[in-house]
Amino acid sequence: MAAFCEEFTVCALGGAGTPPQEPLGLVALDADRVLLTDRGRTVTLYKVSDQKPLGCWSVKQGQTITCPAVCNSETGEFILVHNNKVLQIWKEDDANLDKVFKATLSADVYRIHSLPHNEPQVLFKSGAVKSLDALLATPHQEIENIVSDEVIRWSDAFLNIEQPVLLFITEQGGNDFIYVQQCNPYMCQKFKLEQGRESSTPLSFAAYLKNRVVTLLCLYSNGCIYKVLVPLQVSDSEEVQILRKSFLIKLVVSDSIFKGTSVAILDEDHIATTGCLDSQDGSVKDSLSIWSIKYQTLQVSKELPRGTSGQCWCYGDKLFITHGKELKVILYKCETSSLAAAVGKIRNTQTSEIKTKSVDWNVLQEDDLMCVHPDKPLPAKGESSRPQRSRKNMDAKNHLEALTLEQLLLIIKDSSQSSIEEKLATFLSSAQTAEFQASIGCILSGLVNRCKMDSSFYPRNFLVQLIQTQGLSYSMCPDLMTVALEKTDVHLLHLCLQQFPDVPEAVTCACLRTFLGIGDDHLGEMNLNSVADCGVVHNSKMDRQSEVVQNGFSSEILEEDGCDGQLHQNPQVKDTSEVCPIGPQKAMLLNTILRSAYSETFLLPHLKDLSAEQVILFLQYLHYLYVKCSEDATAEFPEMFCLTINQIMDWICLLLDAHFTVVVMLPEARGLLSKLHKFVRAQVRFYSELNKIEGSLKHLQRLQHQHDVGLYSIEVLELV
Repeated sequence: MAAFCEEFTVCALGGAGTPPQEPLGLVALDADRVLLTDRGRTVTLYKVSDQKPLGCWSVKQGQTITCPAVCNSETGEFILVHNNKVLQIWKEDDANLDKVFKATLSADVYRIHSLPHNEPQVLFKSGAVKSLDALLATPHQEIENIVSDEVIRWSDAFLNIEQPVLLFITEQGGNDFIYVQQCNPYMCQKFKLEQGRESSTPLSFAAYLKNRVVTLLCLYSNGCIYKVLVPLQVSDSEEVQILRKSFLIKLVVSDSIFKGTSVAILDEDHIATTGCLDSQDGSVKDSLSIWSIKYQTLQVSKELPRGTSGQCWCYGDKLFITHGKELKVILYKCETSSLAAAVGKIRNTQTSEIKTKSVDWNVLQEDDLMCVHPDKPLPAKGESSRPQRSRKNMDAKNHLEALTLEQLLLIIKDSSQSSIEEKLATFLSSAQTAEFQASIGCILSGLVNRCKMDSSFYPRNFLVQLIQTQGLSYSMCPDLMTVALEKTDVHLLHLCLQQFPDVPEAVTCACLRTFLGIGDDHLGEMNLNSVADCGVVHNSKMDRQSEVVQNGFSSEILEEDGCDGQLHQNPQVKDTSEVCPIGPQKAMLLNTILRSAYSETFLLPHLKDLSAEQVILFLQYLHYLYVKCSEDATAEFPEMFCLTINQIMDWICLLLDAHFTVVVMLPEARGLLSKLHKFVRAQVRFYSELNKIEGSLKHLQRLQHQHDVGLYSIEVLELV
């Protein structure tokens, strides 16, 4: 859960007009000092907690600052550029910029980026990047042209293993390109940002680096934020690689689009946006908002009645925004993201500080865990409790620890299936973190998206393994079962129906059609859970018990019912209802369908898609189950047979409702309908007999014992 805390004004902004003039840049030097550069001639150093300036410097009249001032972390000096090419460097105790160091460069500067414990990096408008030391050594050196006719729109710098990496985005003719330049050794990569079908354009960018992958967030004019993963590994291909963007969140407030103008990253789960929302009365209200990108919810919003230029900077726990003609600081806090916090139902915010670790015991290997049994002595001191690992296994483990979810998703997009399976096996065997289940959902979506784009790619074993981790749902990856249906992977569909609690009725019926249409020969080699137990019920014939009637079932009652005398069979002919009409594997699959949750209103239209042969086969199996369950309701059946009479009867009624005309007209269905009719009539007769003695049974319950019968007695009650 995110919340705004204290807020105060740092300073007033110069200039007039509405909207107010926005600063050229804001840089934090430490937790309490910021360097503000306006769009005119002034640079001011402020102490945030005291809201007072510590120093102010201005360039000469006629000169204009064109690049935000930064601080060199190595020397403590300040650097700015005015009139695009003139570089000035000064210290905090310098009072006049006319007397400080100046250098005129041979090309226009776009931005200077300062990184901790590293030399500042100068980005030119031509796309070239030079370190400050290299420029000061030869200020008039020729600057190469990298971006040609493209215009730089945004840039940022990061540290990758203590080496500076500079990323900037250019635009040309409606196309956006991403450049990544690494300085030591020098490498330049160019990517093209995927163009969506929408007509919106990017408005703002924000990025962070983690485990050699840059995560770029793009805010578009339609209120959508997309995520782009930018790899730092150098590709051998000379072609410009297209980076795909994945939808992250749509900024919607009360069914109205939030028209964002800037985005800032607070942490991996939260972002801050500034923008405006059109109200119902037609007025435009500027506001600052914090969103949870993990659960796609608005966490907190603050209206800015005096308007804002749209800029937003985040340093530590402080948000800096322009409000009217002032620069304001708003403190915020973001707790660990959880579903309860996202919907505002968390009870104790302190519980978010407690970190839990989930363990999947199924993935623990014998060489990774020593099980200590009470009947076995502990190893003596100095003895090895388990076999020594080879250096190869140790290197694999070290490589595994460095593998992140973002890297794995990039590997899934482009690598070969064998390479992906190797990385997946390594990742799954060690990913014992609190976010493990969320990672599984992302991996599953990545694999399914690859399957949709590449028909030859289908890592079936890993899809099964991911589903068996449990905790997943249909809504987390709705295309998974679609791909499985296309591949006719009945094993995977069987697992999904067992594990997913939210399978739509349309998909359930599609699985039913697949199960009924596949032959038993194709299911012979399939390994389903508890298939071996299926034979106990499947191959056993029903024992006719004419003398004892259980649950209202008796063969004699059926024989006495002569409603369809012409359909009486020869006693010597074997009753096909005594034997299951399908094989054990198919019975397991259909039982999973029968146990699935559904709504009759949504299921009935899709049942009409079944063919006549599939309807008859399914009705025969349901009749077999109905007879078997009604024969002995107290019998203990295997797990695959755990169905209730109500479930079976409901499906029979649904099938007859959906295909009544077809079933009545088919000659091969008449015998089945006659059996169902007779069986139901026998049940009705049995329950009518129970109703006759209902009054007597209630009378017995009301009997009052007038005398103490002692510890043991035999009483005879006569029903009249």
